[in-house]
Amino acid sequence: MPPPLHKHCNESDELFNDEAKLHHARISVDQLPEMEPLESDVSESFLRDFVKSKGPPQILMLCMLLALGFGSTIGVVPAVMSDRYARLHYGYDGDVSCADYASDEKPLACLQGSADAQNAVSMEQLIGNGITFLSSSLIGSLSDEYGRKGILVFGVFLSLFSPLTLVWIQLDASVSPNWYYAAGVATGLVNWITVALSSLSDVMPQKWRAPSFGLLIAGFSLGFALAPTLAMVLGHLRTSMLALVLVSIGFVITVVYFPETLSPVQAADARQIRRDMVDGLTNNQKVWWAIRRPVYELSILNRNRLFRLLSALAFFSGLVSSGDRTLLIYYIEERLGFNDKDVALMFFIMGILGIFVQGVVLKVMNDLIGERHIVTLCFCLGSLHNVIYGLAKTKAAIFVAVAISSFGAMSFPTISAIKANNVEASEQGRIQGALYSLSALASALGPVTLRFVYHYTKDGAFLGPGSMFIVAAGLYLVAVYCAHLLPPEANSKRGRCEVRTSLALDDTERSSSSPLI
Repeated sequence: MPPPLHKHCNESDELFNDEAKLHHARISVDQLPEMEPLESDVSESFLRDFVKSKGPPQILMLCMLLALGFGSTIGVVPAVMSDRYARLHYGYDGDVSCADYASDEKPLACLQGSADAQNAVSMEQLIGNGITFLSSSLIGSLSDEYGRKGILVFGVFLSLFSPLTLVWIQLDASVSPNWYYAAGVATGLVNWITVALSSLSDVMPQKWRAPSFGLLIAGFSLGFALAPTLAMVLGHLRTSMLALVLVSIGFVITVVYFPETLSPVQAADARQIRRDMVDGLTNNQKVWWAIRRPVYELSILNRNRLFRLLSALAFFSGLVSSGDRTLLIYYIEERLGFNDKDVALMFFIMGILGIFVQGVVLKVMNDLIGERHIVTLCFCLGSLHNVIYGLAKTKAAIFVAVAISSFGAMSFPTISAIKANNVEASEQGRIQGALYSLSALASALGPVTLRFVYHYTKDGAFLGPGSMFIVAAGLYLVAVYCAHLLPPEANSKRGRCEVRTSLALDDTERSSSSPLI
């Protein structure tokens, strides 16, 4: 039995060039991936290449516009929906909005309306993310075959319906808030962010994918930093109208200026692979194949140990982050008395730090410690900020937790880069879509799970209403363990000995890989 490949990794690098030992380990020189030098003699500029590449600047602009649009309504939606449910379901007829009351002065009807709004948004997340789970891997694979632009345009078009219905609800007092949440469900059919990540992977080299994805998140952060202040200046209705205008501009930019980033050769290769799969099948078999194709596309997640661990990370991350994102605003408005000004300050902190972290810190950390340790660190920070959410008794504590969460947000672009770096060019859309499908499943369950905990602890059981965030912190700790187990191929810059070891393990696992479902 051959000795473990990693046993002599710290000895002489002559082993790496010894053809006999490579043959003994069942790895040929041809199997070794092309390694990029750790230091280049040529001065390279990440930002210069990002700006000059076709696609990334347009994606960054789209992110900023949509972040401004949707970010400006973050504090508007809970206030409008809670007030509308209170009036339609519980007979509230006050002259002022429920949002104008202090947290300890809210009428019972307003509290009940807030609970209905939280249940509605949890159900929206459950159904919308359930649709995304079924469609995202297939949509990603289709973008590998037929291009990114058309699917991206359709995804942004669906995003128009949320601000449109929000404006409609405020103009017509008889309209049920359920229309807004139905529009949110529709966006789950095509998630444009997955296609945007695939487009960046098409044109950016491996070593710059994590910083590129981070810059995309920085664009979101800039939008969210500025957006909530609009509600204080313009009011709820005019802010909603502005959001509709901003998202519409993003849609026009996507239609007119966004280039196709997928090369014709890669698209042709992907289509040929799919044709080979159905070649020789009868018509009935082709129909059955089309029905079960979404399940097949998901099977890429079971390709090797790295993908299985990434799947676990995507699940736990999606479970907690969706719960935080969906319920935190409702919670702090109801329990800590946050108003539009407080929400604006919170997102300003999150946005400014997000720009700094994603635009500066991520690249530095990626060069220093690699993707594996970044992901582990981020989930530790995620657990910490959820504990603070759960125990917070003051607004200041929430602001501190939000600041910490900005650093934890490095996990999303880093995980996206890891998966993009470990598949072929013809599979970029498929892997992004498949992992997003799993994340969507978790996102569907996250708000419902945390609401379940809240239902049984809101009256003081365990640690009180904030117990749901303590449970979320525990789930993040599970993700920390999974991140610690990530194999060497998670790093885009790694030593040759690590590559040799991981290739052998990957070769063994590929031979025994079975479908995920």
